[in-house]
Formats: sequence, C-alpha cells, structure tokens
Amino acid sequence: MSLEKKTLELIHLQEQARRAGGEKRIQAQHEKGKNTARERLEKLLDEGSFEEFDMFVTHRCADFEMSKQQPMTDGVITGYGTIGGRLIFVFSQDFTIFGGSLSKAYAEKIVKVMDIAARVGAPVIGINDSGGARIQEGVDALAGYSDIFLKNVLYSGVIPQISLILGPCAGGAVYSPAITDFVVMAEKTSYMFLTGPKVIKQVTQEDVTAEQLGGPDVHATKSGVAHLVAPTEEDVFAAVKTLLSYLPQNNTEPAPRSACTDPIDRISERLNTIVPENPAKPYDMRDIIRLIVDNGDFFETQPRFAPNILTGFARLNGRSVGIVANQPNALAGVLDNNASIKGARFVRFCDAFNIPLVVFEDVPGFMPGTTQEYNGIIRNGAKLLFAFAESTVPKITVIIRKAYGGAYCVMNSKHIRGDVNLAWPTAEIAVMGPDGAVEVIYNDEIKKASDPAKKRTELKEMYVEMFANPFAAAKKGYIDDVIVPATTRIRLVKALEMLATKRDSNPPKKHGNIPL
Repeated sequence: MSLEKKTLELIHLQEQARRAGGEKRIQAQHEKGKNTARERLEKLLDEGSFEEFDMFVTHRCADFEMSKQQPMTDGVITGYGTIGGRLIFVFSQDFTIFGGSLSKAYAEKIVKVMDIAARVGAPVIGINDSGGARIQEGVDALAGYSDIFLKNVLYSGVIPQISLILGPCAGGAVYSPAITDFVVMAEKTSYMFLTGPKVIKQVTQEDVTAEQLGGPDVHATKSGVAHLVAPTEEDVFAAVKTLLSYLPQNNTEPAPRSACTDPIDRISERLNTIVPENPAKPYDMRDIIRLIVDNGDFFETQPRFAPNILTGFARLNGRSVGIVANQPNALAGVLDNNASIKGARFVRFCDAFNIPLVVFEDVPGFMPGTTQEYNGIIRNGAKLLFAFAESTVPKITVIIRKAYGGAYCVMNSKHIRGDVNLAWPTAEIAVMGPDGAVEVIYNDEIKKASDPAKKRTELKEMYVEMFANPFAAAKKGYIDDVIVPATTRIRLVKALEMLATKRDSNPPKKHGNIPL
C-alpha cells in the first residue's frame, strides 16, 4: 500500500476515533445539556492547541460480549494543549463510550499524562463524566483507579491538579478529585457521591435523589468538596482559566506576575471609616479586600462553604497572592470546625506553590459549644495553626479589628512566623473580649460593688482602654506597625516586594503529622 493510501486510511481511522461513541450517544449527551469529551477540550484549551495521546488504545477485557466492542480511545481522551499560552495536560472522560466507565487501559492513559505532566512541570486538568469502574474488568478496573490515586498523591504539591465534574462521579471514582487541589462542578448536570441513592435506600431505607445526595449545592455548602460551582460547562471553563492565571506551573516556579494598571500608592479613604464604631456591628470583609487589591479583583474559592472565613486569590502590584480573611458578616467571623479546615487546606496549597499569603484578621475567637467540641474543634483548629506555622512563603497579616485569644495566635501571628504583622488603629488584641474579661478578672469586685452594673461598665471601659487598641502589642514588637487604613495597599505592596527573596525552611524530616 502506498504512503498516500496509508495516510488516507490513518485519517479515516482518526475520524472514526473522534466519533467512536456513535451519533446516537453524542446526540443523547447534547440532549442532557452536556458537551462531548472532545467538545469540552476544544472549549477549555486555546484554539488548535490540543495534541492527543493514545487515540488508538482499546480495552483488553476478556469478557466475550465486551471483546466484540473495542472502540478506539476506550472512553477517555488524553493529551496536552495550552490555556492562555501556558502548557496544560488534560484528560476528558467520554460518557458516549461505555458510559465513560474506567478500564485498566483507560487508567493507564490517565496515568501516562500525569507522569509526563510531572516530568515537565505543568498542571493537570481532569474532566470527569463517568459511570464508574467497568464491572466486566473486575479487579483490573480497581487496580486502574488505585494507580490514578497514587499519582494524585505523589504529584500533590508538585503540579497543580484541578478536577472538573461535568457529569456523574460516583463510587471509588470520587477519591481522585478529592485528592486534587480544586474541584469545580456544573449546576444541574454534575454530582458526586460514594454510595448512590439505590444503595442508600437498600441499606438505610432512606429516600434521596442524586441531586440531594451529591449535587453541586450539597458540595458547595455542606461537604466543602466543591471549591467552585458554575451554571454551565462554559462557565466552568471560564472559572478554571481565571483560577489558572493565579497559579504557577509547578512547585519550583514563583507565583505568576502580570502587568499592573492600578497605582500601587492608591489611597482608599473609605477604608478609614469602613469599620463600624460599635464592635458588635458586622461589615463585609470583601469590601475591604476589594478596596486594597489590584482593580478590586478577588477570586474567591469555596464562597458558600464556611462563609465565616474567606479564601481566594488576588493580585498586589501584579503579584499573585492568596487571601485568608475572617468574615464578620457571617457568625461574627468566628473560627469553627469548617472554617478551620477550609483555611488550612488553602494555606497549605499556597505554601506548596509559592504563593504569598495575606491575612485580614477580625476574629472574636473559636466557636464555643458542645457541637463544636464534639466535632473536633481542638483537632480542626490545630489544622489551621499547623498550616500557618509550617508554611514558608511570605506571610503578612493585617489586624482590622478583633484578635482575641487562641484565634489571634492561629491567624498568622508574629509568634508562628508571620513575616510582617500590621494593625489598624481599630485593632483589639487581647485574651478575650471586654464582656467576658471583666467577669473573669473582676467578678468579686463587681459583686461587692454598691452598683454592680455601674462598676461593670467602669471596668469594661478600663479594659477597653488597656487592650482594645494595638499599641500594647506594638510596644512588645508583636505588631510591626500601626497603619492608617487608607494606606494599606501601598504597605502590603512594599512588604511583598521586601519579602520577594525570602528564604525559610523547616527542620529536615519526612513530613509533619498534621492533626487530620
């Protein structure tokens, strides 16, 4: 056969592979409001940049009925391309082929792109839309999943790993996305759960739908599995592109920097009056963040989970930074179990990928109560403490208002290696708030007073004068400077520039034992 004929045959085979699921299944995918695996890659990656691996791979299942069907690609599209000109490795599960179910050959394709991504130092994005393990392959399918899990773990903290859930993701399949750095779900068409509604009905007699069990709303608000939820697949792709713009390619590169059009010495006078005079009155910490960062752009992660703490990315003079901030608008910004876990995971991600941390603090303490204690607030609060103390990236804290008790220590205080710790004049740094403090310290004196209410008020005013200001801590060097709020932006920019060449390390060890 001539080269020309062989070339034409190759082109024909390639076209077959691209439509291997068949027109009916492709149409069914579209009727569900979902793109096909290849359409997703076309929309996610820069136009014309995708290069495919292993198009001609087929399964090796010995099952007689399965052996009659051996579509090319075996249900997953793998390869690499670019997003914004930056190298990205991808795999996209193809629901039109065996329901996207995973075989050993399928898993080997995913492992291959993960290995290459780690070798060249580039992020991996996995698009999940699968019915789970291919039952006919038995333990081989389970081995395939385990191979993927291992790579997820080994490359965690080496290259960014992002999971897009654009269809079903059930059973053991959920553990791969759970290990990755960010999980993004699409409304209405995606869900994740370990055991499905039918199994739950059989075992516990509980009636629940797939949406109620593992839909995007559940994982965005209750479980915290989803970092972002978007209305459509196209919105998911847009969110991921924005997320990637803040991330380095791998753990050896610095956080990315872009051109800044926002003056670094911009003064925001509104910051001087944004904190209410009444310390019990809430405000939205997002307003403060947006007045300080470049162009007011704050890309928030897990916005609906543990809303009493904010996490996300922004830029200061074009430099990518991770933001961790207490949110007085939700539970007064108190640290509870979920907030501690959310904050700790984000801090550790930023530390792994050389992204400086900026903390905005207004925290009255840890949430009291039996529910919090029984659910492990000691263990979970220690996670956030561990994460900040362990991290070696540049770390800056701005105390806006309250910084009480153990929460002061945990929120990147100077004592756990905070590099630059600033405070606004409204900062209150103390073991506890004035109401509780006077009852503990002056209980007997209040009881003996002729007018206990008046005495209590006098003592509270004295306590406030002593501790409801940042100067007691500043005198001891625990606060580097008390600053005019309107100048916060330039102070942070200058601090980041100064810390750009920071070198810090932890004692030699295999790894720490974070209280999981």
